[in-house]
Amino acid sequence: MPDTHQPDTFWSDVSNHVMRYGPAFEQRIIDRADGSFVYDEDGTRILDFTSGQMSALLGHAHPDIVHVVREQIGRLDHLFSGMLSRPVVDLCARLGGMVPGLEKAMLLSTGGEANEAAIRLAKCVTGKHEIVAFSKSWHGMTGAAASATYSAARKGYGPANVGAFAIPAPHAYRPRFKHADGSLDWRTELDDAFAQIDAQSTGSLAAFIAEPILSSGGVIDLPEGYLAALKRKCEERDMLLILDEAQTGIGRTGTMFAFQRDGVTPDILTLSKTLGAGLPLSALVTSREIEEAAHERGFIFLTTHVSDPLPAAVGLAVLDVVERDGLISRAAEAGERLRNGMLALQQRYGCIGDVRGRGLLLGLEIVTDRGSKVPDLAMGDRIAEAAMARGLSMNIVKVPAMGSVFRIAPPLTATDAEIDLGLDIMSAALDDASRQ
Repeated sequence: MPDTHQPDTFWSDVSNHVMRYGPAFEQRIIDRADGSFVYDEDGTRILDFTSGQMSALLGHAHPDIVHVVREQIGRLDHLFSGMLSRPVVDLCARLGGMVPGLEKAMLLSTGGEANEAAIRLAKCVTGKHEIVAFSKSWHGMTGAAASATYSAARKGYGPANVGAFAIPAPHAYRPRFKHADGSLDWRTELDDAFAQIDAQSTGSLAAFIAEPILSSGGVIDLPEGYLAALKRKCEERDMLLILDEAQTGIGRTGTMFAFQRDGVTPDILTLSKTLGAGLPLSALVTSREIEEAAHERGFIFLTTHVSDPLPAAVGLAVLDVVERDGLISRAAEAGERLRNGMLALQQRYGCIGDVRGRGLLLGLEIVTDRGSKVPDLAMGDRIAEAAMARGLSMNIVKVPAMGSVFRIAPPLTATDAEIDLGLDIMSAALDDASRQ
């Protein structure tokens, strides 16, 4: 708690010393967190419907994670990158045993770092350099990952990597190619997109990197069957398929990995946010064949915190809790409850244009009217402010080309009562915003 005998300089220190890096800072000081809630210094309780940065899969201060951190920090925290420990090897073995064909793992710190390693690996193995991603993607803020990020943050930083291409993300709510009934014709769209890629490529297509659900792009769920078709497009061009499951992995969508719904195995899988349940841990997982080929070609990806024991121990605990407590099926069950509640709100409020997503990663799009589907950014702001004032934190993607979309991702440990509380606050916030 702040020293009450001295003037509180917190906000002047923010103004004078904290560098701004994107979003406007919430004007309250967060003091602690527990379960599905965070608390500010005034004791105000805020229901966290974004799981922190879409990461706190088990909620905040989960007792199993607290126990592991306390025990591991006093035993073994960090090592020289050439040294191995049991937590690291145990976690690699767990990850390498989850999906046939993905047996080799490397542990890193962040999602951007894992995607950077994945792209580097693909270039090394294929001997090619061109990387394709979706136009509404977010894969990180470093080098190659930033070059494959198209949803935002591209202007003003100089040229992207040579060979960076994008194709449109298939969007059922705003289809570019349509069947006669107006529904999304994603097969024609995919064929058209790769025809354009082939026309631009210099013959050096190395990989396609994709999120199964484009979260920062507005919670765009790839249609069932799309990933299998995308994998075939890659195979026809001797490209690798990299799937970035930062937000969808470890059970959030109702399967351990989102790609499992489609019966597709990527060449490279990256995990982050949910794997560490809020702590900095990421992983790259690939096949023995790709790992062997990369090793023969001298693949190097050294970072300060590669194979650190402390976060690896946390990752093991996360997997243990998810399995022990049946949280994958819980994500599907709670997600259905949340989705049904949001669909009920859609029936009451004309500003809700679409409800989409899977499991406990859902999107709610705010529009001026359902006929035009024009994003209503001002209404989105009012709803977000009214929700926070009533004790609900929801993240809103506010990019005109994508819509005004709330990303709603409670912890997998959220109770039915907490889901219902969030829905009640959403309803009240929608009432408040509609009257303004």
